[in-house]
Parts: sequence; structure tokens; C-alpha cells
Amino acid sequence: MHQQIADFAADKPTSDTPSLPLWEAAMRQAVQAERDRQIALALCGYERALAIAQCLIDAPPAGRADDCLAALVVSHLNLADLRVAQGDPNAAAPVLCHAHETLIALSLDAARPASLRQAALRHGRETYVALIRHISRHGPHPLITRALADADAALHGASPARH
Repeated sequence: MHQQIADFAADKPTSDTPSLPLWEAAMRQAVQAERDRQIALALCGYERALAIAQCLIDAPPAGRADDCLAALVVSHLNLADLRVAQGDPNAAAPVLCHAHETLIALSLDAARPASLRQAALRHGRETYVALIRHISRHGPHPLITRALADADAALHGASPARH
């Protein structure tokens, strides 16, 4: 099995430069490994795809910011789904929270282009729904509660005044 994981990690396009095609290849491999019930390989693939997506966010190709954010969200959601499928919904919660927190931070980062910030807000709806869905299926989780409250405060301003 360890050799399969090493082979899986090495089975990638010749370029190590993060790109959407590299992310797509990693994601396809991970999905296929999950279908084949090779969970360790799937986990490795989803983590690799997530690492590529995170690099793409730091320097998205021109005109592809939305695609890079979608890759980031899909990577997180697939990784979280795999954790749930493994019977560990508690391990999925931090993955979902990280996705949502990353998008909120990007949407508020004035140093980022407006197009990326707006796309981060749009994709933040997906991660918000994923957090709510996780709570409805698996019960409350303190990390999710905090992530939702922090996002609300960041987006709407924490105000002690009640309305």
C-alpha cells in the first residue's frame, strides 16, 4: 500500500508548477481512488489537490480567479466528504471551517483584486451551506459555531448594539 501511495504521488504531469490542469489531474486521480475504495490514495490525492489550489489562490492565472476559488472549495468539500465517509464527521469540521474562513479572509483582503474578493464572497455561500448541512446531519460542532460567528462578525461588523 505504501508503494501505491508513493506511485500515486509521483504520477503527475511533468511540471510541478501549480496550475488548474495539475489540480484537475490530482482531483481526477483522487476521485478514482475513492471510487476504487483506495481510501489512503484518495486522501493523498485530495490533500495534493488542496495544496495545489491553495498555491493557485496566491497567484491565480489571469482571468481565472473564480476557477481557482472553485478548485479550493471543491478540494475542501471532497476532503471533508471523504472524512465523513470514513465515519469521522469531527475530522470533516475543521476542513469545512478552513474553507469558509479562507474565503471570508480573501473577500476582506483589500490588497486582493476586486474580482477575486467578489468571487470569494460568491463561493463563501457554498461553504456556508456546507457548514450548515454538516450541523444538520451531524449535530453542532464548536469549530463550526465559531467559524460562522467569526464570519458574521467580519462581514457585518461586530456591534454591541442590539437592533
